[in-house]
Amino acid sequence: MPDTEKNQACFPQSRTQKAGLGFPVARLVAVVSLSCGAVLKWATGPCAGKASGETSMLRDLAHGFGAGDLVMADRYYAGYFMLATLIECGADIVIRQHQQRKTDFRRGKRLGKSDHIVDWPKPVRPRWMDHDTYIAMPDFLTLREVRVADWVIVTSLIDAKTVSRMELGALYPQRWQIELDLRSIKSVMQMAVLRCLTPDMVKKEIAVHLLAYNLIRAAMAQAAVLYNTHPRQLSFKATMQLLRASDIDARHDRGLTASSRYYLLLRSIASNVLPRRPGIQHLRHETHQHNTDVAAELNLS
Repeated sequence: MPDTEKNQACFPQSRTQKAGLGFPVARLVAVVSLSCGAVLKWATGPCAGKASGETSMLRDLAHGFGAGDLVMADRYYAGYFMLATLIECGADIVIRQHQQRKTDFRRGKRLGKSDHIVDWPKPVRPRWMDHDTYIAMPDFLTLREVRVADWVIVTSLIDAKTVSRMELGALYPQRWQIELDLRSIKSVMQMAVLRCLTPDMVKKEIAVHLLAYNLIRAAMAQAAVLYNTHPRQLSFKATMQLLRASDIDARHDRGLTASSRYYLLLRSIASNVLPRRPGIQHLRHETHQHNTDVAAELNLS
């Protein structure tokens, strides 16, 4: 964002940059819908200082989760206190095991090959946590650990009859869609560089960007429902370009009603289906119907 005194005070530049040679930088943590890509909630803050880490910001958002929600995240969020906070809110979790935690499938209650239930004991109190909060945390967490390919997945869905190891293995790779969503926000919508001169206006600028992003996602969801496809199979960039072109056409073409023009727009959006690609996206297409069933069972709509 612009290098103003107020922006620097609220969002200091990187400590590795000399004064006058850097720019204020903000951190954004977002909760994104897996089914359609909409941003459900978000938090912003500085990139350095107390309570400015990603886990701290997610804990501030955790109160919005509840029973029926399923949280998927990368292994950065797989710490004991983060998982305990999410579970206490009533949400289920599917998170990749942290690289520093060793998994021994010879221990715990065996559910199948590379699939077991274990109790995680509460670690010592970290310096950032006050004593009362630490005491309120459970003494242990009962979690399921599953190995799928080269990943170990940690989940609170401990009933193997309800959610199988293969279902977890098919579900978790779809988390990569969130990385693509964040790329769309920062790159396609050009939110990586902000323009406002004060912190309050910077936060409003971020909110307006995310509002516009969600409106585009809403149009994609409507097109997907109307033309029997899936929102995740449609191109975000193409949808944004079509919306811009439609706005220009509407100013000059008065031959169609607004509703007719909108249905034509939705048909155009639904026709921009992403190609089959190798890797994670190819896997998503291969397991789309299977994962849709799992998502419905876990209330992921």
